[in-house]
Amino acid sequence: MRTSLRALAVCAATTLLSLTPVLAQADPAAPADHCQDVTFPVPQGTIAGTLCLPDGPADTVMILMSGSNYNHLYWDFPYQPDTYNFRRAMNAAGYATLVADRLGNGASSRPPSLSLTASETAEALHTMVQALRGGFAGNAPFTKVVTAGHSLTSGTSVMEATSYHDVDGVLLTGYSHTLSVPDVLGVISTYYQAVDDPEFAGRGYDPGYLVTRPGTRAADFYGVAPDPRVVAIDEAGKETFSLTEYPDGLLSTLPGMSSFITAPVLIVNGSRDRMTCGPGFGTCTDTATLDAAERPYFSPAAKLRTFVLPDSGHAINLAPNTADYRAVVLDWMKSLAN
Repeated sequence: MRTSLRALAVCAATTLLSLTPVLAQADPAAPADHCQDVTFPVPQGTIAGTLCLPDGPADTVMILMSGSNYNHLYWDFPYQPDTYNFRRAMNAAGYATLVADRLGNGASSRPPSLSLTASETAEALHTMVQALRGGFAGNAPFTKVVTAGHSLTSGTSVMEATSYHDVDGVLLTGYSHTLSVPDVLGVISTYYQAVDDPEFAGRGYDPGYLVTRPGTRAADFYGVAPDPRVVAIDEAGKETFSLTEYPDGLLSTLPGMSSFITAPVLIVNGSRDRMTCGPGFGTCTDTATLDAAERPYFSPAAKLRTFVLPDSGHAINLAPNTADYRAVVLDWMKSLAN
């Protein structure tokens, strides 16, 4: 599995937290992983990822990419994995996963920040889809490929699906066509230059790379009563991004683009997502409300399904009740086999 200074910091934070008195017992032993680190060449460098296989044969793979502020740890969370680790849950259900870092963060290449765009990420996603379909890194070709995005990479998943029509399903999380612009701007106001952050200073980031200010992530990305240990590990593993990734990425939230998706789509939001649920969380009151709001933006070919995770904020993988969302995803994944 990939290692980096940030990953080591997260491991250290996880270890320290596991030693605190609030944890009555250790997490159960994790199942054996069948994982390999892989890279994909793209025009701006390389995309780093980890391909994990289930115990048995798998013909379906899910490509999991995080949005801005996060890297691969969002999908492969190290703390209480039975609760918070999305990747392991998918592997346990029989699906292969590729957890990949966007350009500019994690173990992927770090090109000049101003060169980063959502369009480049969408092209990189297409490269991965085609590689997995063709057989990659000594593995058999996958017959079904599903993309799963969060926030910014939900937008890039829309862009990839509408440009190439080469995926079998599109999971969009932290995404809607009814953004609360004041809240989006409020979250952006908590960003500052990575070179000014003690965890990133002196590591060669140019001034265009940004991170969240310490202590702001709980209000920005969480809902009701998150586990404080999760928030602390999240802070330790926070990631860089560039504002240049936003303009074309936000185009996916405007009417039009998503209507060209021809693969099944599942949208999942938290009911307390301050950015994607519209003013006053109005479009995420419940699943039926979100469905009514989003259905006009998709064609019948998308076979749209929606789900609202109660009390969750933007980071639905890290909500205490995230298992309920994973159950919906697994039910939807089963429907793709038909």
